Parts: sequence; structure tokens; C-alpha cells
Amino acid sequence: MRKLSHALVAATAVALTAALTTGAAPAPPPPVSTAFTLPGSKVYPEGIAADSRTGTVYVGSYADGTVYRARAGARTAEVFLPAGTDGRHTANGLRVDDRGRLWVTDSTAGVAVYDAATGARLAHFEAPAGTPHFINDLTITPDGTAYLTDSVRAVIYRVTPGQLRAGSGPLTVAHDLSGHVTPPPPGRFTLNGITSDRAGRYLLAVDMTAGELHRVDLRTGALSRVTLTGGDLKAADGLQLSATGVLRAAHNTSNTLTRWQLTPDGTRARLTRTLTDGSLQIPTTLAHLPGRTLVVRSQFDKGGPITPSTGTPTTFTVAAVRGL
Repeated sequence: MRKLSHALVAATAVALTAALTTGAAPAPPPPVSTAFTLPGSKVYPEGIAADSRTGTVYVGSYADGTVYRARAGARTAEVFLPAGTDGRHTANGLRVDDRGRLWVTDSTAGVAVYDAATGARLAHFEAPAGTPHFINDLTITPDGTAYLTDSVRAVIYRVTPGQLRAGSGPLTVAHDLSGHVTPPPPGRFTLNGITSDRAGRYLLAVDMTAGELHRVDLRTGALSRVTLTGGDLKAADGLQLSATGVLRAAHNTSNTLTRWQLTPDGTRARLTRTLTDGSLQIPTTLAHLPGRTLVVRSQFDKGGPITPSTGTPTTFTVAAVRGL
């Protein structure tokens, strides 16, 4: 037994010496992994929102308007608002406000507001009847006002706290960018993702076709283009702006995520990181959390709204991305 022990010690020493000599180290984990899965074979998810109070994440289906909920630590999401709830056909932009209300846009109709704990509908606001529209994404400023993009009309709608208390009404245009954006080719979208600074001074809305970022001064209503250095925002979909001026963007058809540093006044942005990875599977929107960024893998090119189709979708998931 003593001879065997000596042999084991010697073998271990040799292995350790070899590892130290070659400088072997564990391979770092990949930057893109799977955070959780979404049940269903034709989900085609689009929007995502995280509740900072509970860690719960909500994801919306572009295909049928289902809203899924993934509680903190869950590896599989559950259905929170079934397809067709309140006549909802799609679920594009999602946000959870500071009072625990979940806002869900329907590109065909408008926006509805739900209690994030119970799923009860609290309010709804309708897009103008008889006018072409595509209600896309939204942001909520510190005073509780919601701003929503229309990708067809190139306008930004507004829902005020007073309107929210009233419970319903029409979506009204707050800012018209139709004469300010670069004219798109026929049938192409303009405004898509929208975000706002933590002080409530301005909005940032991306023109996904021109690759430009537009700034709306909320005090004066002045419109301007943000000066971009190092890249552009073509195919940019979802946006998120941190308190430190870091802007993150999901570029859908290029399977790319970018990170930008804004100047304090939000008039200039410098590209600081680009991550392109086919495993992002047409990323549409994102939610940045401490230590990771959650990114929707839409798979829109697999029998979804992007044509022609390039195949059959795999399991629908939300990705976790490190280092963005």
C-alpha cells in the first residue's frame, strides 16, 4: 500500500508539473449562452423587459401576442398572458415601470398596461383608426410618461400619467420625425427602438434603415441627429441606455450587438464594442442586468416575418451575453 501511495504521489506531481510547464488554463466560457427557453414551436419572440424589483423577465411573441414570464433563476419561461388576451395580436415592445406595471405594445393596435404581478389589465390606448401604423417599441421617462415609436409614420406617441389614470384613450403624437428622418425606400421601416436618459431630458430613437440615431429634446421638442463615431446603427432594433451613458443596441439581421458611449448631453456617441455571433439568431431587443445582458433570439428568418425563410426554427430561447 505504501508503494502504491508513493506511485500516486509521483504521478500527481508529474501531471502538475506538466500543467505548469505548458501554462494550461481552463478555457473561458463563451460570450453567448442560453439564459432560458420559451415554450412553443412558433414563438418568434420580439420584446423583453426586466422587473428590477423582482428579477422577473417578460418576453413577448410577435407571432400571436403571448407574453411569457421567467422568474429569477428559472431555466424555462411560462405563459403569463395567453395569446389573444384583450384582443392582442402581437407583443413588440415591453417595459416594466417603477410601479410594477407591464407595458406591452401591439403593432396592430396600440399599447396595453398590466399589473406585472396579477396580469390584470389596467389601461389601454389605441392607435389612430384608418391611418397606417406599426406601433413598435417604447420607453418610460422618470415622470412616468411613456413614449412609443411608429415605424411606418416616423412619429413618437406619448401616454402621460394623467392619461394612464384615466385608463383608456387614443394614442396622440408628441413628436413628428417624418420630415426629419432620411426618406426610406418603399416598404422599409424608419423608427424602431427608443430609450431615454435617467434625468428625463431627452429621447433617443433609432432609424434602423438609415442607421441613424435621433435625439428629441423633451424640454424644447427640438430634433437632432446624434453624431456617431466608429460605426452606424443599421438594422438596429432594441436600445437600452444606462445611467452612465452606455447605450446598447441589438442589430437584428446582422446578428450583432453594439455598445456605445454617449456624451453627457446625449448629442454624440462613440462605438466601444461590437459582437457579431450567429448564435444570436436575429436578436431583436435586449435588457441589461448586473453582470449580463439578456437578448431575444427571434429566429425571424426561420419561417417568421423575414422572407425568404432560411429553414425551420429550433427551440426558442433568450440569450445571456457577457461583457457587453
